[in-house]
Amino acid sequence: MKYFNKLGALLLFLGTLSCQAQDKGYESLTVEAFCQTIADTTVVRLDVRTAAEFAEGHIERAVNIDVLSPHFLQDALAKLPQHKLIAINCRSGKRSKKAADILIRNGFKVVELDKGFLGWVAEGKKVVK
Repeated sequence: MKYFNKLGALLLFLGTLSCQAQDKGYESLTVEAFCQTIADTTVVRLDVRTAAEFAEGHIERAVNIDVLSPHFLQDALAKLPQHKLIAINCRSGKRSKKAADILIRNGFKVVELDKGFLGWVAEGKKVVK
């Protein structure tokens, strides 16, 4: 029994180390934390959904660059300032993580909305068309 307790403690310790080793380089924020972050007008709001999704409604003052476009990185480098924080959202949180990974690898500092635009709407936050 002592053996299994020690083994369990070791596995827990190793799991903690592996989580720290896999730092993704950006933070996933709740709707409320994202809202507080973008209240700072120097933060650039980036919506990485398609143009059609963006037209149906988006977060106020967001820039739209489709992460699924083959030119995503080129467009991001041309339109986004690398010296400012980029706050990314997509529909549900999957594409924003992909965009965050790409931007982090290219020198940007980013945060992303963990539950995406759907989470934003569910919390009753302002949407513009």
